[in-house]
Amino acid sequence: MTTTLAFRLGTPDWERRYPVLIGDNTVIGAVFRWHRDWLTLTSEGEHNLGRPEKGRRGVPQAAAQAAAAHVAAEYAAGRITAMSLADVTAAAPVLDGDVPLLHPRMPETPRNVETAQQVMAALALHRWKPYTGFPGSDNPWWQECELCGWQGPRYWSHQRGRNGEPPSTYRHPASAEFGAPAGCVGDAKVRELIAAYSQ
Repeated sequence: MTTTLAFRLGTPDWERRYPVLIGDNTVIGAVFRWHRDWLTLTSEGEHNLGRPEKGRRGVPQAAAQAAAAHVAAEYAAGRITAMSLADVTAAAPVLDGDVPLLHPRMPETPRNVETAQQVMAALALHRWKPYTGFPGSDNPWWQECELCGWQGPRYWSHQRGRNGEPPSTYRHPASAEFGAPAGCVGDAKVRELIAAYSQ
């Protein structure tokens, strides 16, 4: 007999990890997307559940719910234990030494290495400082704007230019913490400070 346990998804952190909660905010794990796969993070570590079925409306929401249901079933069966919210939440990275080329989940293949090198060069050209290795185009990546000091998650797929054009001069949302206005230092100043916009 399978025990069904009521659960809900909590507010995601900057890496888009959704805590899985039961009762009065008891944390039993987290679920998150990595490329197209869904992973769980529990007291037993990370587990890759694979990719959801393609071509259906609402797949991301349904996949998150399915991954959370898996976590709830594991907890109900006694195979995992409760955790603290800090155990499943990604803290903002702190720059401590050299940044690796690739995120730990990115396989070190020739293609990944070549792509990461190109991306790192483009970030340097456009005055972004990454705090972790390249996680792929569609995963959140903690970066610092070298123009104003803003820090936060960015997606490489949103930062690269299109059709040979440089990226938008609107660099990030506003930040009270770093005193950065929306868009950074303004279009004219961005163009003045980054040579790629005048080429």
